[in-house]
Amino acid sequence: VQLQASGGGLVQAGDSLRLSCAGSGRTLSNYGMGWIRQAPGKEREVVASINWDGGRISYADSVKGRFTISRDTAKNTLYLQMNNVNPEDTANYYCAANPGWLLTTRPAYLGRETQVTVSS
Repeated sequence: VQLQASGGGLVQAGDSLRLSCAGSGRTLSNYGMGWIRQAPGKEREVVASINWDGGRISYADSVKGRFTISRDTAKNTLYLQMNNVNPEDTANYYCAANPGWLLTTRPAYLGRETQVTVSS
């Protein structure tokens, strides 16, 4: 399984950003997917998880009400809509997939990061 995240960049506090993740190598329809982030000098944090059909979703408390995770299983694609970002959201964001729907910080598959930097 290969996972490639994109959509990161430099934004200002209060802006919106949409991350995408394209999966390849095998179908991910039986996998939970999600986003993990790691800020400089900090441990990994699971931002959001989603099950195969979008019926089960979980968010970190730090992003609830601001971020929305979604997926298009037919296209093997995952999204993260980030609204009202703040400097604490600055991190490398990784797309991840796991046989269980709820991600941990050590998923079965972890893609390459996309960097998000939020200026105040």
